[in-house]
This record gives sequence, C-alpha cells and structure tokens, in this order.
Amino acid sequence: MFENLTEKFQDVLKTLRGHGRISEGNIEGALREVRMALLEADVNYNVVKEFTAAVKEKALGAEVLSSLSPDQHFIKIVHAEITRMMGGQAEELNLARRPPVPVMLVGLQGSGKTTTCGKLALLLEKRKRRPFLVPADVYRPAAIEQLKVLGGQIGIPVFDSDPGADPVDICREANKYADLNGFDTVILDTAGRLHIDEGLMEELRRIKAAVDPGDILLVADAMTGQDAVNVAKAFHQKLALTGVILTKMDGDARGGAALSIRSVTGAPIKFVGVGEKLDALEPFFPDRMASRILGMGDILTLVEKAQEGVDEKQARELERKLRKNQFTLEDFREQLAKVSKMGSMDDLLGMIPGMGGKLKELKGAAPDESELKRTLAIIDSMTPAERRNVKILNGSRRKRIALGSGTTVQEVNRLLKNFQQAEGMLKRFAQPGGRKMGRNLPFSR
Repeated sequence: MFENLTEKFQDVLKTLRGHGRISEGNIEGALREVRMALLEADVNYNVVKEFTAAVKEKALGAEVLSSLSPDQHFIKIVHAEITRMMGGQAEELNLARRPPVPVMLVGLQGSGKTTTCGKLALLLEKRKRRPFLVPADVYRPAAIEQLKVLGGQIGIPVFDSDPGADPVDICREANKYADLNGFDTVILDTAGRLHIDEGLMEELRRIKAAVDPGDILLVADAMTGQDAVNVAKAFHQKLALTGVILTKMDGDARGGAALSIRSVTGAPIKFVGVGEKLDALEPFFPDRMASRILGMGDILTLVEKAQEGVDEKQARELERKLRKNQFTLEDFREQLAKVSKMGSMDDLLGMIPGMGGKLKELKGAAPDESELKRTLAIIDSMTPAERRNVKILNGSRRKRIALGSGTTVQEVNRLLKNFQQAEGMLKRFAQPGGRKMGRNLPFSR
C-alpha cells in the first residue's frame, strides 16, 4: 500500500545525502517533497501541515549527533513523527475485566465487517482465549448464515440468532449464554448501512448500553482513503470508538487512512487486514509501520511470521530426516506451504531493510507465487508412495501427475530436478562438521 510513498521518501533522503549538514535551505526543499508525497498518499491536509511543522522544528532545533549524517538525522526525526502521527505505540483490546467481555464491531456495509469478526475470533483463539461469535445483523440477507459458515470454517462457536429478533435482545441473550458456557470474549457482528444514518446509530447505542462492551471497533476499508477517515470521525462522535480495524491494507490504495485516522479521530488503529485468508489479521504497530514506509523494513514482524510457522518438534524431526537422507517430497511440500502462509512475496520483501523502495525493480526478480502454487499442485497430484520415493516416477506416472495438476510433463520434470538439487544441498548441510541445521534452515528459528 505504501510503495509509492516509500519511493518518494527514498528520493528525499538521496537529496540530503549530498549536504554536509542540515540547514533551513535544504530542509525546506526536503519538506516540500515530503508534503507533496503525503498529500498524494491521501493523508489529511491538516495532519500533513502539523507533521511537516513538527519535523522542521525538530530538524533545525536539535543538535545533530556526530555519528549521524544529515539524511540519517532527518529520517530519525521523520520516523519518530510518523510513529507519533499513527498513535505512538500498539494498543491492545480492553479485555482485562470479568469475562465474558463483549467486543462490538461496527461499520458500513461492504467494509468487511463479518469476515473481520471471524478473523478476530481466530486471532484471539491463538492467544488462548475462548471467543464466541454473535451475528446481530438481522437486516442484510444471509448475514447470520455467513457468520455461521465462517465460524464452522475456523471452529469457533456461533450464537443461534433469531433473524426476527431485536438486535439488542440478540446481543444481551448471547452475552448471557457466553457467561453460562465459559466463553471469555463475545464478538458482536452488528448491522451496517450504505451510509451513516440516525437509525443505525441509535441501534448501536442501544447495544452498547445493553452489553457494556470492552471495545467498540470500527471496521473501515483502507482502500477508501479519506472517506474511511470521515466515517471513523462520524462513528467516533456518536459511539466513542475505542479503536479501528483497517481492512484491505494489502491493496494498492495510497495509505492516507492509516496515516490520518488517529490524528483526526483520536481512535487508535488496533488491527489491520492484510489479505483474504482468515488468518490475515495482524496487530497494528505504529513504529513498525513507520519503518516500512521509510524503507527501513520490519524485521520484527518478519521474524514473528517465521516463528508462527515453526513447530520445534517438527523441526527436530526434519533435521533427523536430513541427517539420515530421508528428506522426501512430502517434507518439501510442507516447507513450501509454510512459506506461502507467511504472506505474499511482495509483503515479505517489504519487511527486509532497504528493500521497501525497490519493490518495482524486483517485480520480475521476486519469486513467482503462481509458480509456487503450481509446484504444490504437482506434489498434491502424486500418490503418497510417489512423494516418499521419487525414483518410481517413470514416464507414465509423470504424464498422469501433469494431467492431474493441470501442468505439463516438462514442469513436472523441472520440479523433480529442483527437488533433487535441493536434496543434495541439504544433505551437505547435514554432514558432520557442516552447518548447524536447526539454526540455518530458512524454515527454522
């Protein structure tokens, strides 16, 4: 989302590198470019004005450390101000009270509210909580059924709402049910509208009064830019939001909503949706996002994503197989699947320091995600015996696999050749005196 903004910041820093020190003359030029970049990214005008004034004051008023060049000094100040603009620090859900704690999700139709309910429930379950989903939108056709289907996909219980009941009664009864059945977090999927109206707000206020939620979270579409900011402002004035969830942060919008919402409304961004999969919801860290915008990467998030896919027992078993030359296509497929779950290749590259402003240059060089999907399809078209022993893959078997995976025999052959090369390399890693396997494999900690 911030690709263009990152490139603009990189250009500004290049102009400062040619100067021996920061002066009012060169800082004015740099800030002019920053101002234009932020406005083009659809950041609120008043937010941009306040941001550039703060950066100028700090850049000219502070002593430059002897270890910092002008561009390093400038980026240090800009990073701090972008972080402050987005809230300063990550903010958790308000769950520290007697359970069950209701969490209201509100927003306009089409913002992804129902899907986000499922994503949030899955995230909370990973944090060892017992979430309970409540469909309280009795107006949109199939809204209740949609949440039930989502709950079934992720294994989270869903309240059996009556489509003819008052949404306030549904939320009240669901909260009682959760209390009696040991659920500690109740996620309320409330109704939306195509626009903000008093009828919608009155219903949401009644639900708030009935269940006293720990959080009221607005689900807003980041792709709508300043419209999302205006929606957040209106909801906040009526309901006193405790936070915002920005969806579609993996899209190609300009990013102004993420940079403006906190400053304009006072409500922090607590989570961001970064994909369509149900596990594609992440906590929002202002400092990490600031680093990514400035092309400084986001190593902490990259490490966390890698660690989520690591099972210590599986890693030890894989090392044992490698040492005994028992690495198979089944093991190969498992590691490829873990990489694909970490997110898109562009997202992963953006987390590496120095790569943020070079994504367009790397479009052709980055690993092809469609190639990864074809590889998985080929392996999935093999029998268990074939995955365990590639030596039995004769010509007729390879034709059958190509037909079953929608690929060609040449692609099957190429996969087998790549696997054999990888297998040989991994065997060398596993030799006595070779590198320590557990720390050097890309799928290990």
